[in-house]
Amino acid sequence: MSLIIRDMNSSDCETLVKIYNSIVEERVATFNTGVINIDTIASWPNIGSVIVADYAGETVGFVRSFPYRDRECYEGVAQFSIYIAMRVRGKGIGDHLLYRFIDEMEAAGKWKVLSRVFPENTASIGLLEKHGFRQVGLYKNHAKLDGKWRDVVIVEKLLGEAEDAVGE
Repeated sequence: MSLIIRDMNSSDCETLVKIYNSIVEERVATFNTGVINIDTIASWPNIGSVIVADYAGETVGFVRSFPYRDRECYEGVAQFSIYIAMRVRGKGIGDHLLYRFIDEMEAAGKWKVLSRVFPENTASIGLLEKHGFRQVGLYKNHAKLDGKWRDVVIVEKLLGEAEDAVGE
């Protein structure tokens, strides 16, 4: 497998738009129903980390972080989303993105990363559990998608000092 995991650069915007908009169409990983544009993607590095995966010379996935809340006490908590192009799912790309992402978040001083996942997205839940994430709850009827209420599973992973302090 020819796989490169790297930070996003401005030349990735068009490809990331295509990946994200295809995920929107699938209706399995985001509540967003409208397409996004290059300007939206270009703003992401100003908000958090964006790491991309190149497979066989083509950008095929990414993970991005963003602040959990705008309060000082939560500065060590990051939310994230991970998206992989459908045609390359199951090839370990998500594993490599998460390894790099978790390392980067820990190096940045984050003590927790969290996400929300549709319960039926078992592949994503399995990937996250493989990397030490735990399910901490379920938001019932969290939002509507195409007019239907949808639940989301809340997952988290403690990092660094917070992980070491479990059980104290």
